[in-house]
Amino acid sequence: MRERTGMISRQTLIFALMGTLATSLAVPVSAMEGLTGDVGAGEKVFRKCQACHAIGPGAVSKTGPLLTGVVGRPAGSIAEYSYSSVMTKAAGEGLVWAPEKISEFLTNPKAFLPGTKMAFAGIRKDQERADLIAYLSTFNQ
Repeated sequence: MRERTGMISRQTLIFALMGTLATSLAVPVSAMEGLTGDVGAGEKVFRKCQACHAIGPGAVSKTGPLLTGVVGRPAGSIAEYSYSSVMTKAAGEGLVWAPEKISEFLTNPKAFLPGTKMAFAGIRKDQERADLIAYLSTFNQ
């Protein structure tokens, strides 16, 4: 029988890290309020966004920044877009658009980041946000 020394073996650490990574990649929206997003429904929710944002191949920033690849992207990182000073500050502090952060922001953008240029009131329904994030995630490949 092996004596326990209180140290984690390399194998245990590797398996733990692999499990964490696999879980985070397998279900991009599940950690957010226990919901799974529907891509088709999210495409419909995106209609609320398309007046100011574009997504997909060949898309460019409009009034708001380009959303292609937004899930997992550091905030304020589209070079051609002029962000608000508060977004630039949040980016400098390490804000990354993980699904949970996108959900928090979309619930009430002005409360999440006071001073943001985004005039949108927010998406109050948890399922709609989960659906939208699932849709946005499809443009990360």
